[in-house]
Amino acid sequence: MRLTERGPLLIDGPVELLLPDGGTLYCDRPVVAVCTCRRSRHYPLCDTSHRRHGRSRSAPSTSSPPVPPGSR
Repeated sequence: MRLTERGPLLIDGPVELLLPDGGTLYCDRPVVAVCTCRRSRHYPLCDTSHRRHGRSRSAPSTSSPPVPPGSR
């Protein structure tokens, strides 16, 4: 398996994925891209939707750090 910096998890195929509902998804491709951002319309497989939603590397982060529960 290979985790890409800004994209999917790449797994050498063929693979059988166990889905949260207990079902399975079989892929016979030589490399299977598994979505890690949950934006894919074909989840759990990646359809490159992360490319349309990403920000450029030079853009500053505008998100705040997470606030621990109970600290507000």
